[in-house]
Amino acid sequence: MNRRFLLAVPICLICLSLVQAREDILSFPIEPVLESEHGKAKLVDVALYFGDQTHPKVVKEIGEWSTSKKTNAFHKADQEACDWAFLSALITMQQRALREGGDAIINIKSNYKNVETSSRTEYRCGAGNVVAGVAIKGTVVKIGK
Repeated sequence: MNRRFLLAVPICLICLSLVQAREDILSFPIEPVLESEHGKAKLVDVALYFGDQTHPKVVKEIGEWSTSKKTNAFHKADQEACDWAFLSALITMQQRALREGGDAIINIKSNYKNVETSSRTEYRCGAGNVVAGVAIKGTVVKIGK
């Protein structure tokens, strides 16, 4: 019995060190995600406008939605994990836009832990030892072409 206990203590300490709470709020560039092989393959034909980017005239505002996506960050660089979560969030937003009859999403901003950050060029991500997460919100619209 004592032998098992002595073996269990180091294993528990190792596990605790792996899941020790780390949550760094980081900023990463948007463009590399959009231009990546995965981005080009998975993003559909719903225009994306970040922050206060100019966009064509809005013909109809459909509504504002948000999404939050997390991904496994274990043994991944923060940016790799965050980019994956960001791409997943964009895909979800585009699917929502299509379901609602929209053809663009404007005013896309980070909303991590309900703290809005608006940028044309960067998104925010919470990166931890095991999980990385991205939250975004935007307005689904029909635009004039």
